[in-house]
Order: sequence, then C-alpha cells, then structure tokens
Amino acid sequence: MKKLTLLFAGLSLFVATGCTSSNDDVMEAPLVGVWQPLKEVVTTVETGEDPVSDLITYTECQKESRWKFNADASGKRSDVEDGTVAGQCDSQPDKNFTYTYDKGGKSLQMKYQGIVESVNAKVVTLDATTLNLAVREETQDPTVFKTRTYTFKRIPQ
Repeated sequence: MKKLTLLFAGLSLFVATGCTSSNDDVMEAPLVGVWQPLKEVVTTVETGEDPVSDLITYTECQKESRWKFNADASGKRSDVEDGTVAGQCDSQPDKNFTYTYDKGGKSLQMKYQGIVESVNAKVVTLDATTLNLAVREETQDPTVFKTRTYTFKRIPQ
C-alpha cells in the first residue's frame, strides 16, 4: 500500500510540475506576408507641450497599396495614390527593400534600394491580422519629435 501511495504522489507531482502556463510559449505571428495599409497617426511632441496627434484615414485608392515582407528578409512596397481624374487610382513605382527584424526588441529596419537613408521602426502590434509600425521621423527642430504610426491588415496570399 505504501508503494502505491508513493507512486500516486510521484505521478501527481510529475503532472503538477510538467505543465506550465508561461507566456514564453506564446508565439508571435510572423512579419512575413502581405500587408494592406489602412491608416496612419502622426504624433508631434514639442518639448514642454502636450502631444498632438492627427489621424490620416486612407482613401480606397491608398488602401490598394501593399507592403510585402518575404521570408528571405527582402520586401516590396507598392503604393497606390488617388489619380488626377476622380475615381481613378495611380500606381506608383514599386520600392524594393531589405529588412532586419529583431523580435526581442520589436525593432524593424528597412533599407530601400537606391535610397541612402533607411527606415527604423518599432513594431507596436503584430498578430495574425494586424501590424502597427511606429516610425520616428527626423525634424529640423531638436525640440520637436514626430512619430508616424501605420496600421496594416494582413492580406491572404
């Protein structure tokens, strides 16, 4: 009987410690995929002042734009703007880029081909359907800070 009790106690201890509910097991959705821009928020902060945010809602033409992140760390940005004729959309030249994504630091660096500067962004939200990227912009005035936060929806490939 003692052996049966010890066996039961050992199994109970094994079951109790074998499973964890740690958040470390939760996987972040991959950045790889095609993303549709929906809107952006431009936040301006001047030293000593309250931040001011402006919401920019995209037009139907702008929502036809796509940002594609490939598994090989390359990508393509295809922008679409409102045309000069009402109701028509104008596709802009594609912009190819390479990127580096640091999951731990949630930082994203994109280097566009043919352009000297790169884009440094912070991944605010990344799940199966939504991506929010916060890009800090340089200003001429060192007391003014500007951040442009893009909201994207994942598009099936």
